Amino acid sequence: MTPEEKMIDSMEKNTGKPISHWIDVVRKSGIEKHKEMINYLKDKHGFTYGFANLVVHKAKNSDAGSISDTQDLVEMQYKGKESLRPIYDKLMKEVGKFGEVEIVPKKAYVSFRGSKQFALIQPSTKTRVDVGINSKTLDTTDRLESSGSFNSMCSHRVRLTDENQIDKELVAWLKTAYVEAK
Repeated sequence: MTPEEKMIDSMEKNTGKPISHWIDVVRKSGIEKHKEMINYLKDKHGFTYGFANLVVHKAKNSDAGSISDTQDLVEMQYKGKESLRPIYDKLMKEVGKFGEVEIVPKKAYVSFRGSKQFALIQPSTKTRVDVGINSKTLDTTDRLESSGSFNSMCSHRVRLTDENQIDKELVAWLKTAYVEAK
């Protein structure tokens, strides 16, 4: 059973309703923004962030399961941003050295997971890739900034414009987050 299937099974056991019910609830709410939908499920229906986020992605067809081949998700992310693809490829190699890492492509980014998400990579503009890192122990620096409004699942962000910026420092930050997520 995949992590998503486990979540769906757990959600149905906890709420007594299938995910299709919750997708309908979100779609009928009239709310259009992702974060507002999540807050609606949390505030009105007692969902945790993770379950609410899953339902919202399903409702908006923005989850990886809505596209048949996950590699297509990555190709779509870098369409028109092909010059950034070497950054993605190099980061994938570095993260792959950590051990057991689940790679979860989404429509806008690729999530790296241990027992929970510890990082993501997102081609944010035509000239920049953002690496989101989720860590409770890392301090911010000029380079390792607070994620702010970038992504609520990350505590930090590093902006990259060249694959050579994937250095020992960045890999160490990612490794710290990976260890925390085990």
